[in-house]
Amino acid sequence: MGNDEIRTVNVLKSARVGYSKMLLVAAAYQIEHKRRNILFLVPSDASAAEFMKSQIETMVRDVPPLRDLAPWYGKANHRDSTLNLKRFSHGKQLWCRGGKAAKNYRELSADTVIYDELAAFDSDVEKEGSPLFLGDKRIEGSTFPKSIRGSTPKIHGPVDEGGCQMETAANASPHLMRLHVPCPHCGAEQALKWGGKDCAFGIKWDGDNPSAAWYVCEANGCVVQQHEMQAQQSKGRWICERTGIWTRDSQDFFDADGETIPVPDSLSFHVWTAYSPFVSWGRIVLDFLQAKKDVNGLKTWTNTTLGETWVEDQGDKIEWELLYGRREVWNHLPSRVVALTGFIDTQDDRYEARIWAWAAGEEGWLVDRWILYGDPASQELKRKVGLRLHQQYQREDGVSMRVALWGWDSGGHHRDDVYAESKKHGLLWVIPTKGHSVYDKPIADFPRKKNKDGVYLTMIGTDNAKELIYSRLKLQPQPGAIVPGVLHLPANDDICDESELKQLTAETKVMKIEKGKRVYRWDDKGRRNEALDCVVGALAMLRVAQQRFGLVLEVPSTAVTAPSPVVTSKRRSTGSGYLKQRR
Repeated sequence: MGNDEIRTVNVLKSARVGYSKMLLVAAAYQIEHKRRNILFLVPSDASAAEFMKSQIETMVRDVPPLRDLAPWYGKANHRDSTLNLKRFSHGKQLWCRGGKAAKNYRELSADTVIYDELAAFDSDVEKEGSPLFLGDKRIEGSTFPKSIRGSTPKIHGPVDEGGCQMETAANASPHLMRLHVPCPHCGAEQALKWGGKDCAFGIKWDGDNPSAAWYVCEANGCVVQQHEMQAQQSKGRWICERTGIWTRDSQDFFDADGETIPVPDSLSFHVWTAYSPFVSWGRIVLDFLQAKKDVNGLKTWTNTTLGETWVEDQGDKIEWELLYGRREVWNHLPSRVVALTGFIDTQDDRYEARIWAWAAGEEGWLVDRWILYGDPASQELKRKVGLRLHQQYQREDGVSMRVALWGWDSGGHHRDDVYAESKKHGLLWVIPTKGHSVYDKPIADFPRKKNKDGVYLTMIGTDNAKELIYSRLKLQPQPGAIVPGVLHLPANDDICDESELKQLTAETKVMKIEKGKRVYRWDDKGRRNEALDCVVGALAMLRVAQQRFGLVLEVPSTAVTAPSPVVTSKRRSTGSGYLKQRR
């Protein structure tokens, strides 16, 4: 950032690596020592005002050479100190503006433009073009122009299809630099990598103690502790794996043979949480184990911990015939099943329900299906549904289980009927639901309080739920082995016939234009999808049980058996203690 010969610097980063502080140091140095004008661009006007107050003003306060240039510091309503501008006594200026409005890019002459969280900017600023094009125009007249772009990345792909602007900017540079650290045992230089369970190197952990993580050397399999690797970082080199050039300090550059080369005009850097002294490798592992339970969580972990873009599954269609061919025979539920959840889909002429069983690792079994025809508003049909709610299912060890939580679709014009049934059978046992109209929401959003109608209306993030379900339907059951996340389907046409599987696989991702951007959305193309809606709802109820009532699936010895619900809010639990919280 301090080398005048480098015009463009791109930083693909995770969270918690000190990037914002690096920007402040670079800005302070350039203002005070090099006498440069600085333009900070952040995603919105609100974030610009907050950045100026929380970051820039505290920097001026805490850096004496800069404070000496700020006679306005500590004075209210000074014309040289606003939420958009700081003007220093030697004539240099620092602006901080939001990137949403095209007017914020106009009539400014800067030497350095700094984009913070570029991936969160609009890709087309009020139909006038990309923020990078508009912002970099502000430095064209400078003797030493510099454009610094940095961000936690988002979605992989072309910008005009909703992809990450930060990744696109980084890829435009011929050089992508990663810090290669010498192994403290064998000396082999390597960029730190996550690795993954099928990789021989990277961060590893004991399944019973993930907080005590270590690193396995990519070159020779050496076991390295975090403090050992961090002690080696000062000996590391930033190496481009594309071209072989390298540097230690971004001042002097060398080719792969060690010969001095001219300073590049453009560089990109990648750094992620494993290098950070503020975060333990054990914390990275614990965050991963929590995040992998949910596609949305895994996406966030990939962006904010690995500092990498997320590759969206564009919905390769799962063929129902493949699922039909892998159906399984069982008489009773496995003894490792911990809880059952169910969901009722409301149609104009019927109620449909599916019950799913869950075990450690969110291994799931389709347990039952029932369809009751009639007028959904009729008392007779609701009476039949009420009888079904109490049905019991037996594990192979003889334990009888009821459904721990029911979700009931309250969309459409039968909302009041569903609300009434929730109050009748138990507000915290039969939960009205509605699909989120906003994309990319959590699988289940259980409210803290009852709504004005007196029920706990739970919003379901259907897109994230479908993403997770379709990824798990691709997992194959292994005879005699436990496969976390796999969804078991019964070889029983009363529960799982061709129609069920066609409904389960009815949707695919299609590209649509929303607010001028290309996005991918799930689409059923007019096909019936009640089975998919029901497993989405059952998964949402599992999330509610985990997040609101403390259900832990990784305790297979404890079966959750719902109590006989009554109208009052206090109900006795005959199973694990998590239901006792529902009082």
